Amino acid sequence: MSKRDPAQILESLYSRAGSSPGKNSIKDARICERIEYVAKCISNRAGVRLLMSCMLAKIDRPEIDPRCPYTEIAGEKSFSGRQYDEQYLTSFINKFHLPCNSTTAFLTPALRNMDSPLTKKTVIVGRPAQVYSDTLTLLDDVAIQKVGAEEVLTETLRCLIVLRDERKARIQSLVSEISRAKGALPLSSEGIVHLIEQHLSSPNSSRLPVLVVAAAYKAAADMLGERALPLKSHNAADSSTGALGDVEICLTNENEIVTIYEMKNKRVSINDVDHALSKINCNRKVDNYIFITTDGIDQDVREYAREQYELTGGVEIAILDCLGFLRHFLHLFHRIRSEFIDSYQYLLLAEPESAVNQPLKEAFLSLSRLLINA
Repeated sequence: MSKRDPAQILESLYSRAGSSPGKNSIKDARICERIEYVAKCISNRAGVRLLMSCMLAKIDRPEIDPRCPYTEIAGEKSFSGRQYDEQYLTSFINKFHLPCNSTTAFLTPALRNMDSPLTKKTVIVGRPAQVYSDTLTLLDDVAIQKVGAEEVLTETLRCLIVLRDERKARIQSLVSEISRAKGALPLSSEGIVHLIEQHLSSPNSSRLPVLVVAAAYKAAADMLGERALPLKSHNAADSSTGALGDVEICLTNENEIVTIYEMKNKRVSINDVDHALSKINCNRKVDNYIFITTDGIDQDVREYAREQYELTGGVEIAILDCLGFLRHFLHLFHRIRSEFIDSYQYLLLAEPESAVNQPLKEAFLSLSRLLINA
């Protein structure tokens, strides 16, 4: 029988896990509990990708030690967990929309630059501590043959499938409730501003100002004669994606960027303006470079930005308050305020987990339902 490659192993175990999502296949209750905790730990998704990478490597190469996922570890039983993670898990996770981080676990601060086996005594600095202690215990359980790697990976996939389907069902239920509750009178512009303000105050909301601006352009594209380019990854640096900013605007039938939006969850500084100038100098087609901040605006920085107009030969640099931008947009385009909130919801739900987590998506839908029913 020919040896399966790791991609085939994942596909096969996914089919097995999906055939009976309501029933685990491991008799040891404590092992099942640990797997479920690691797979469903919302606040830290590194553990589940670490576990999956090591289990996949162990199935593919039975001779290795699943506790040694770093090539810096001496000996024939070590391996590159990052290679299995990036080469096989990333595409697999994306294909089946599994609730995992979009990037490798091995570049997270807690798991980077390790050069010793991950035993139960290894101290990994990260929160919650249990996700790491449970993961290390599971690696040890497989190493001492208390349970098989195939069983652990299958059970992990089952838990992820259940979590994915539960999340999808909750989102669909909330969206259906909102659709049923919508009456003849849409939310007012000020009601929408209040809704977005509440959403921005939620934990882990740094991506939301990007969606506010992108939704505004999506809703008003026909009126403006301008369009927003597809959003780049939340975690990727501008230098790696080639992006000039968080939201890039082009004229409808052209590809040249004419307006750049950069989002800040802190006060904009003179250094930020200088960095914007370096981008402008490399792209002379830009007409506007606009900072959107959720913090206060210093008058001296605003004045410094204003002074650059003549120095750049006609490029405007402005600093706007996020809610102020939204309020002005909604009153200026009052008749498409419903299109704005629909666009915001669409973009929000389309964001990957690494940018907008499930609780933040559900928070918006719950807030929308409450306002509509008020």
